[in-house]
Amino acid sequence: MASNPNNALTNTRFSDLEPRLSEPVLEALTNSGFEFCTPVQAATIPLLCNYKDVTVDAATGSGKTLAFVVPLVEILRRSSSNPKPHQVMGIIISPARELSSQIFHVAQPFISTLANVRPMLLVGGQDVNADLRKIEEEGANLLIGTPGRLYDIMERMDILDLRDFEILILDEADRLLEMGFEKQINSIISRLPKLRRTGLFSATQTEAVEELSKAGLRNPVRVEVRAEAKQLNGSASSGNSSKTPSGLHIEYLECEADKKSSQLVHLLTKNRSKKIMIYFMTCACVDYWGTVFPRLSCLKSFSLISLHGKMKQSAREKAIASFTSLSSGILLCTDVAARGLDIPGVDYIIQYDPPQDHKMFIHRVGRTARLGRQGSAVVFLLPKEEAYVEFLRLQGVFLEEGECASEAPDIIDEIRSAAKKDRDVMEKGLRAFVSYIRAYKEHHCSYILRWKELEIGKLGTGYGLLQLPSVPEVKHHSLSTKGFTTVEDINLEEIKFKDKSREKQRKKNLQARKAARAQQEEQKTQRLKKEANSTVTAMRKKTAKQRRATQLVEDDDEITREYRLMKKLKKGAINENEFAKLTGTEDLLSDI
Repeated sequence: MASNPNNALTNTRFSDLEPRLSEPVLEALTNSGFEFCTPVQAATIPLLCNYKDVTVDAATGSGKTLAFVVPLVEILRRSSSNPKPHQVMGIIISPARELSSQIFHVAQPFISTLANVRPMLLVGGQDVNADLRKIEEEGANLLIGTPGRLYDIMERMDILDLRDFEILILDEADRLLEMGFEKQINSIISRLPKLRRTGLFSATQTEAVEELSKAGLRNPVRVEVRAEAKQLNGSASSGNSSKTPSGLHIEYLECEADKKSSQLVHLLTKNRSKKIMIYFMTCACVDYWGTVFPRLSCLKSFSLISLHGKMKQSAREKAIASFTSLSSGILLCTDVAARGLDIPGVDYIIQYDPPQDHKMFIHRVGRTARLGRQGSAVVFLLPKEEAYVEFLRLQGVFLEEGECASEAPDIIDEIRSAAKKDRDVMEKGLRAFVSYIRAYKEHHCSYILRWKELEIGKLGTGYGLLQLPSVPEVKHHSLSTKGFTTVEDINLEEIKFKDKSREKQRKKNLQARKAARAQQEEQKTQRLKKEANSTVTAMRKKTAKQRRATQLVEDDDEITREYRLMKKLKKGAINENEFAKLTGTEDLLSDI
């Protein structure tokens, strides 16, 4: 029997699996170029085909999608040859729209072997009413989608028949729970019959996943597939297991914040023929560097594509399709592209920033070295972040130390020049800088990556900023501004947009704001004038009242004094002349 030359695959052919797969499925596998199983496929497909529930814990890039698509199709083939239009027999749930779309397209050749089964992709970013109409008119027997949209559809539709439901698949189960979909998932599971098959697939098993498996699975079989760990000299370690593919080489570069962007550009130019993914911490950072890189002379010929979670769904799908079609090029992205996506031919993963959640590190680097292929990855770390290397080692991720290049070009002046010429660059740089500080502040490994030790002067230099923005994190926490030189003789307000329509709108907005400020000042002046007049009037009124009150008090005192003197006169203590003198009535007596 011929053996498989790819060490990521077993020597087990799909045609060798028991129970035997149907001929249409075997033909679809052959047409798609699949002959030998990966370990997770060899272990999982027979279990699900034998109606066992499974929880599968396997490293990213191990072929999990086929491990559930193939048995799902076989189970549906056995259950009903002619399901009714609204008879739902299977559901596949995944956390992201892109991943659901990918599963849908991977499954399509296999589902098409089922003559009467209608699959339906249900993800957000599209009109839910359009999905409702399509299901009502065309029917749906297999639902593939995100938990939010699936939950919404099930809440709104009464015509879905779940009585003959066969199989539920939860892909990236840990991520589903981390993203807060527990309520939707539990609601979906509660609608399904208990006598069904369930597969729970994940790259990492967490306590929440364990709890979910207890609630949704009946005596599940645990499948765990790990890659061999590598020692730093490249030899396999028998004592440890790695959570990353065996063909993956990972390095870290210890680099000051003001040198990172130059080192990154050097790596890109050195690997210009490769397909590269660069991970940044925030959407604003992707927007900024996606704007800056095409303006650098050394990167003008590169294919650069941006992808992040704040882009419209259509733009995200277009970005993924464009990058997938490239033989070499660069995808600038956030963790929206970290999990599940199977983009062929990725050679190199660069993590410009460590992910907020360390578990995403594994998923990021897992975009390369998939299914036995070779791949490389590098992560930039600041000098004060070096303990992160040991932390990852304890998580089963092994990094080698790399060296920063002494010949890296200094690109800061070129970035600043671009910012002076185009307000779009300047504004995006400020937003990216602030977003990075705030994301760093929320880092899950805050005891290693301490945000109060950030040297924002060097960070601002690395971003090519013209001036450091005044933000609360800087003002109130005395973060170091050492290493930053403000560009003199420049007024940020005077920098124009290169795009004429945007500049025209900016001027219009400035005039509107100026007019609004003038109006506010005029209103303030009038209000102060009015208040001043009111105060004077009030004071006058108050003074008249005070005079009358003082007079009354004086009159009361005078009457009281004269009464006491009268009593003394009656008692003979004083005579009339003395009384007259004390009361000031001497003249009156002389007139009498």
